[in-house]
Amino acid sequence: MTMAPARPRLDATPDADVVTIRLDDAVLADGLADVRWLLHDALLAGARRLVVDLSGVAHLSSSAVASFLWAHRTCRARGGAVVLRGANRRTEDLLRRTGLWRVIELESSSGAVA
Repeated sequence: MTMAPARPRLDATPDADVVTIRLDDAVLADGLADVRWLLHDALLAGARRLVVDLSGVAHLSSSAVASFLWAHRTCRARGGAVVLRGANRRTEDLLRRTGLWRVIELESSSGAVA
């Protein structure tokens, strides 16, 4: 019996001001369409702060980072931000090399801002 791959999870606070999206490698292996739709839906609902939980992701593509940057522009215009939670060392290095660590907030798995 084959199980369907897990879909990304979207969690919102009651006022939808903060939305958390949990990603893993299986979701990203299918492409970014699901991730982009989740970001789009969260922004349409009025989210100001998007928290993307990457604790289940071993490798993040530059296309995924571009999607987060697109969402960041909207959040920033609303006075919020995009936060990457639980990013591994490889992802942190990518953000440092590109200078995006200055734009996209990093947070440890425990919730502390890096």
